[in-house]
Amino acid sequence: MTASQWSECETVARARTGEAEALAALYHRHGRRLFGLAWRLTGSRADAEDVVQDLFVGLPEALKRYEDRGRLDAWLRAVVVRLFLMRKRTERRRREVALSPDDVRAAPPDGCILNRADLDDALRALPDALRTVFVLKALEGYSHAEIGALLGIRTGTSEVRYHRAVRRLRSVLEAP
Repeated sequence: MTASQWSECETVARARTGEAEALAALYHRHGRRLFGLAWRLTGSRADAEDVVQDLFVGLPEALKRYEDRGRLDAWLRAVVVRLFLMRKRTERRRREVALSPDDVRAAPPDGCILNRADLDDALRALPDALRTVFVLKALEGYSHAEIGALLGIRTGTSEVRYHRAVRRLRSVLEAP
C-alpha cells in the first residue's frame, strides 16, 4: 500500500512518528490550500512559504496534541493562522518594518473583469489587522466568534474590522 492510499487517520498516526513518507503525503493533500491561506494572510510569497515550512517542520510534534475529533484540514488551517500570528508578534517585538509599496494599482477600466492579481494587490494594501480578519471570514469561512477566539479579540471587533476591510477593498477595486 502506498502513502496516497493510506487513510487520513493512518497517515496522521505515521506522521506523528516523523515518518517522512507520511509527512509528504500530508503535504501533498493539504499543502496547496495551506500555502494559499498563508499567502493571503502574509501578503508575501516568501513569508507564506516560511509559515508552511514552519508548520511541516513542527508537524510531528504538533500532531501529538491533535485529537481526532475534528477535521484535520480545519485543524491545520488553525495552526497556520497561529503561526502567522506568532510571526507578526515576533516582528513587532523586533520592530522590523516591512518594505512594501503603499500604492495599489488602479482598478481596471469599465467593462474589464477584475483579475486575481488586482484582488491580491488590494488585499496586500490592507492593514494587517483588517486583512487577517477579511481572509479568515470571507475566504476561509470562519465565524466572527471563531476569529475572535483565534486572534484574541472580541467578536464585535472582528465584525468591525471585516466591514472596514470590505469598504476599503470596494473603494480600491471600484475606483475609476
